Parts: sequence; structure tokens; C-alpha cells
Amino acid sequence: MITLHHCPQTRSMRTLWLLNELDKPFHLRTYPFDKSLREPEFLTRSPAGRVPALEIDGERMFESGAITQYICERFSPDRLGRSIGSPDRMAWLVWLHFAETISQHAAALTQQHVVLREDWMRSPIVMKLEAARIAKCYAALEARLSTPVENRDYLLTSGFSAVDISCGQAVYMSQFFVKLDAFPAVAEWYERITERPSFAKSVPQGDGIFDHDFYAPWPVKEG
Repeated sequence: MITLHHCPQTRSMRTLWLLNELDKPFHLRTYPFDKSLREPEFLTRSPAGRVPALEIDGERMFESGAITQYICERFSPDRLGRSIGSPDRMAWLVWLHFAETISQHAAALTQQHVVLREDWMRSPIVMKLEAARIAKCYAALEARLSTPVENRDYLLTSGFSAVDISCGQAVYMSQFFVKLDAFPAVAEWYERITERPSFAKSVPQGDGIFDHDFYAPWPVKEG
């Protein structure tokens, strides 16, 4: 039996999306994004008090990239994963971990816009820098997706995989801070992957972290 410990609109969404894509039975335990993740019981599942945490066959895992790689290798090595020896194996690993490059900047902006509730706590400089870094990540995706390669509808030439889920979830988070208007290939790819039923099952049905559709950069006060 698989149990996913999850907070809506966090990195655990990529594990939820992956499990929904597999259409494999699992139990979902949802938490608020608060101090409950620091409780001793939860820390036995994820020692840093973060999601996702996964329980499977009596073992426990944390870190979304490791979970994705394990789940794919065990349950879907050639559809959502790419086996050793596959021509796309190297690219699969690269884009799997690139999702975390995107996510770290989205997490920094989530902290600035959402977690730090008082204006005096926020840094317009940090907001500007992190938004620019997300744009650079979008540019990397744009370059990949606009390469004139046959069947490049997804990040891998061989088709849809878990790296589209991982990077797609990272873009889902990042769009709250940086829009896709300047990146048409990314926007088309994102629309394509989020039309999948597995994505619809993974987005929050109630409250999540964000209460706005878009958070504009905090203005720098003049004078």
C-alpha cells in the first residue's frame, strides 16, 4: 500500500500527479501548510518537516525527485520513466532534477509573498532576483521545446514522461509569480500537459497556499 503525505500547492503535488497518472491505488493524507509538519510523528516520515513524504511497503521516503525516480523505476520504467539503455535516459534524469531548479525559486517567492505576512519583512530585491531566475528557467524550457526535433511535444523526444509532470508542476507554482506570455512553446506545452485528467485530479479542490492568481513584484519605494 502507498500513502502520500501531501500539502496542496507544494512539491508534493508532483508526486500526487505522478500517482494519478499511474492510476495505481494509494491513500492520500492531506495536511495544512502549517506547524503540523513539525510534529514529532510527521518528522519520522520526513526529518526536515517537508512534503512529500511517502510510505510504501513499510518503508518511508522523502524528497520528490527521489520519490519520482523510485516510483517510475518500480512501476513504470518505460512509460513515465526511461530505463537505463534508453536513448532518452540521460535527458530524463536532467529534466527530472531541473524541476527542482525551478521550484527553489518559486519557493523563495512563496516565502516572500505568502509566508512573510508583514510588508516590512519582504525584500523587493529578492523578489526581483527570484522572478528573473524563474524567467531564465522558462527560457531553458523554451529552448528545449522549440528545438526542431520530430515529436517534440514534450520534454523528451520519445514522448510524455514523469519529467513533464515534475517540470510542469514547477511551472504551475512559478506561474503565480512569472507569466508565460514571453515563452510560447512553454505555454503550449504547459496547456498540453495540464489537459490530462491526472493533472485535474491533483490541483486543490479547496484551499491551497495561494489566495491570488498572480502576485506582482513588490514595488520599490522611491525617495
